[in-house]
Amino acid sequence: MTEAAGRRAFAGGSVTRDGRSAIVNVMQGSIEARVSHEVDRWLAWLPRWRPGTHRARVRLCTRCFGSPILAAAGLDVDVPHPVQHAFSMRMKGIIDVAVDDYTERNLPMLHREIRLAEERKARRPYRAGEGLDPEFLGLDLDPEPLPDQPFLFTLSGLEADAAAEALEPAPRPFTMEEKEALREEVRLADEFAKQLGRRICVELAQHRGRIGDAVTEFVEPQVEDLLADLERELDAPGWAG
Repeated sequence: MTEAAGRRAFAGGSVTRDGRSAIVNVMQGSIEARVSHEVDRWLAWLPRWRPGTHRARVRLCTRCFGSPILAAAGLDVDVPHPVQHAFSMRMKGIIDVAVDDYTERNLPMLHREIRLAEERKARRPYRAGEGLDPEFLGLDLDPEPLPDQPFLFTLSGLEADAAAEALEPAPRPFTMEEKEALREEVRLADEFAKQLGRRICVELAQHRGRIGDAVTEFVEPQVEDLLADLERELDAPGWAG
């Protein structure tokens, strides 16, 4: 489903400026289908997942750590982070499309600022995270550096340099009234997103069985193989010396 099609799927019913009413009016009958669709796509991707062989990450992923969506799906414990992240980003995509639609139709000031920010970003000559599959969105662009071994360059650094060279004029300052209005619209958008996230958690309870079965079939054997390889290395002659 394209983003435009997704937006149309969320556009049924009237939307109020109350996030709770918006969830009932906009999402009725469509959230179930969208959650099921994205779970299907994650299940289709999962057999292609392979454990990484590079250094483990040190920083916690703010998208996945303590995520109620992962808990609702049964993926919050003993599941490798790339598997969790791929799932949480697909659920985030559902929320993003709905919030974008809600903002466009109900929060004109916030919508305008988001549109201007997207236009400024689109004019940059280099965007490192552009065009990634959902499974890789939101991950660190660069590995964590080792002490006393700086990188010659990083993707994040190249993106920042490109943004600086674009010489975009600074946005005009807001008046106090505009700041207050924008804060209120941001609050409404956040409330809508939270309500939708709770609704997604409820829907995910219907899919926990097949999610768990897929983890058992495709993820756990690979983790067990990694642990077996580690045990063999530890038992290899000469390790203790």
